[in-house]
Amino acid sequence: MLAKTFGSAVYGVNATLITIEVSVAQGTRFFMVGLPDSAVKESEQRVESAIKEYGYKMPRQKVVINMAPADIKKEGSAYDLPIALGILQASGQIEAPELGNYIIMGELALDGMLRPIKGVLPIAIEARKKGYKGFVLPVENASEAAIVNNIDIIGVTNIKEAVDFFEGKRQIKPHQQDTRDIFYSKLDEFEADFADVQGQENIKRAMEIAAAGGHNVIMIGPPGAGKTMLAKRLPGILPPLSLHEALETTKIHSVAGKMGAHASLVARRPYRAPHHTISDVALVGGGGNPQPGEISLAHNGVLFLDELPEFKRTVLEVMRQPLEERRVTISRARISVDFPANFMLIASMNPCPCGYYNHPEKECVCAPGTVQRYLNKVSGPLLDRIDLHVEVTPVSFDEMTANRKAESSREIRERVLAARERQEKRFKDYPEIFSNSLMPSQMVKEVCQINEAGKTLLKTAMERLGLSARAYDRILKVSRTIADLAGTEEIRIEHLAEAIQYRSLDREGWAG
Repeated sequence: MLAKTFGSAVYGVNATLITIEVSVAQGTRFFMVGLPDSAVKESEQRVESAIKEYGYKMPRQKVVINMAPADIKKEGSAYDLPIALGILQASGQIEAPELGNYIIMGELALDGMLRPIKGVLPIAIEARKKGYKGFVLPVENASEAAIVNNIDIIGVTNIKEAVDFFEGKRQIKPHQQDTRDIFYSKLDEFEADFADVQGQENIKRAMEIAAAGGHNVIMIGPPGAGKTMLAKRLPGILPPLSLHEALETTKIHSVAGKMGAHASLVARRPYRAPHHTISDVALVGGGGNPQPGEISLAHNGVLFLDELPEFKRTVLEVMRQPLEERRVTISRARISVDFPANFMLIASMNPCPCGYYNHPEKECVCAPGTVQRYLNKVSGPLLDRIDLHVEVTPVSFDEMTANRKAESSREIRERVLAARERQEKRFKDYPEIFSNSLMPSQMVKEVCQINEAGKTLLKTAMERLGLSARAYDRILKVSRTIADLAGTEEIRIEHLAEAIQYRSLDREGWAG
């Protein structure tokens, strides 16, 4: 007897339909074909133990399981449930006429309980697209899949519940999720607030400019100056995610298995801070079955790289292309996948190995030339993609103990939103550009026009401070953002002057 069930495989952030055909006929042995990996092949033992727990039997006949399309590799343990239900149907132990109307996924424990799986959101989207009635999956994943409307999301805790549902012996109410309610309820939740930061007004200003224009930032300062604390608060002043961005971000986290049990929608901008021992693949993504890396998990949010020179050179260099193209393409012999990677890069570093170069109170003990060698660990092409270089100085005792109320993230965010609205109108005819930082060089010349006084200031700054040619476009982009924050159409001389001070690492002789 032949039975068919339907599952799905996830490649990149998209799902592909998988047909699982089960044949039970005369003979012996168990066969599984269709390019299954070891985890899929091992499902025989899990399925046998699980169905025996509820009084069913594993057929002692020839069992052939074909997973189509047969030329696509099937990976993971999420096919246990559709394989088990297919075997029970093919061997005549259950009558489930509705089996072919649902996508079914779930990993089985030996006692028949279901464990949560990865990538359910793109699978639910694909199931709706293909016209399936519903999606049967572990109950822990139901909230995440229920973000997709117009499809029944059936959460089950064990294989018996799934069997009873398909045989009509049990009614399971489809899981409902008000996506918009979840989305809007979390928009104004901040894990950290700028109101907690005493002093550092110049750094807060730089963060505000970065958030308003989508600019990448590098902070240079001694240990304990507050670089990490300031970076953690940046997502709170960024514009809230749109519903489309939230769904796109959730898909990536779902594929990577980062959602957690009973999680639904990623409604706040991600903040990722990988350790400096991270590998190339872990940062950009990859593997046999390509998985998203940290830069894709930071999509629509912030990627914070603390102690930038301590990262391996190869790790930093692989970021150059994603920073420009806003996506990562991973190619394998059989498949090529794209992961979105539109993130803001926030980096921090000490000015030298001992950490106290240019410190107002402590003396640097590094040998001559050490500071320059330390800074040279970060390549010029990578620094070329960072718009703001900010020098962070330690907070004084008087500032730390002052009772002065600091500005909150909510207040700063209002100014950022006003600046982003101006940019949205400016770039309404360019769907790929939504912030000043994304402007190509040709557009910079059109949008960032300056008067003769501004040109004179910029020329003088480049000559006296020894600014490199690559700083020119960056200064104009940042000055355009400062003008947007000020609510002016023209870039004034004070806007240029402020932008020039954010190019510390381009100054000749900065490191001695």
